[in-house]
Amino acid sequence: MSAFSKRNLLGIRDLSREEIEVILDVADSFKDISLRDIKKVPTLRGKTVIHFFYEPSTRTRLSFEIAAKRLSADTVSLSASSSSMEKGETLLDTVRNLEAMRPDVLVLRHPMAGSARFVADRVGTSVVNAGDGSHEHPTQALLDVLTVLDHKKRVDGLNISIVGDIANSRVARSAILAFSKLGAHVTVAGPPCMLPPEPETLGIRVTYRLDEAIEDADVIMMLRLQLERQQDPVFPSLREYSREYGLNRHRLRKAPKDVIILHPGPINRGVEIDPEVADGPYSVILDQVTNGVAVRMAVLYLLLGGRDT
Repeated sequence: MSAFSKRNLLGIRDLSREEIEVILDVADSFKDISLRDIKKVPTLRGKTVIHFFYEPSTRTRLSFEIAAKRLSADTVSLSASSSSMEKGETLLDTVRNLEAMRPDVLVLRHPMAGSARFVADRVGTSVVNAGDGSHEHPTQALLDVLTVLDHKKRVDGLNISIVGDIANSRVARSAILAFSKLGAHVTVAGPPCMLPPEPETLGIRVTYRLDEAIEDADVIMMLRLQLERQQDPVFPSLREYSREYGLNRHRLRKAPKDVIILHPGPINRGVEIDPEVADGPYSVILDQVTNGVAVRMAVLYLLLGGRDT
C-alpha cells in the first residue's frame, strides 16, 4: 500500500489518481465483510474514532460509524448541539480538547468551507473531511466512483453528467475532481445561477439544458437543491425547477439504454427526481449507500492500520 501515505483525507484535490485507485481497491476488498454473518474484523482494534458532526447527517454519519465498528475500532459520536460549542467554545478549542483524549481519527463535518484543513493543520490526530460547507465531500465522491465501477467496470472515457445545484454542492465539486482524475468526461447542467463561475478551470462541459446533458450520458448524477446554502431564492418555484431540471421517466427515454442514475441523498422526490426514476431499474442509489461503508472502512484502514502495509 505504499501508494497511499496520507495522514489526513481532506479533499479529492489532494489525491493523485494512484491514491484514489488504492482507496477503491481496498474498499472493494472490504465489501464482503458486510455480507458475513459476523460483520467484523480486528484490523483497528484498540484504535479510537471520534465522529464530530456539526451539521445533520444520516448516510455519512452512520456509515462512518458502521465502518469503524466493522474494523473493531472504538467509536464516539458528538454533535455541536451536545458539545460545549453551544456554550460559546470555539471549534479549535473543542477539537484540541478532543485531541487531548488521544483519539486516532477525527471525522469532521462542519458548515465552514476549509474547516477540515483548518483543524488538520492544528492537531496531530488524523482528520477525515465528512463535508465542509460547499467545499468538498471526498468520501462521497469515492463511493460514487466505486458504484460506477461496479456497474460500468471502468471510469476512463465515460460521460458523466451532474445535474442541479452545482455551485453550492460539495458533492459535485468532489465528484468532478474524482471522475476527471480517472479520465471521465464530465458535464454539469443546471440554471446559470446554480453553476460554478469559470467552469472551464475545472475542465468540464457546461449546459443549461437537461436534455442535452443526458442524451449521451453513461452516468447521471442528480443533486438536490442546497436551499440551506442559498442566500436568496434563485428559482421562481420548486415546480418550475422540476419542470426544467427534474429527471422523470419521459426525459430518461432520451438517455442511453444502459445509463445508470446516482443521487447522494437526501432525495427530494418530485423535485430533482421522480419516485419512479429513483426507484426504477436504472437507479443505483442504494448501491451508493452500501458502498459508502466499504469506502469509509478503506479510508480508516489506510489512515491507520494499512498505512505501512
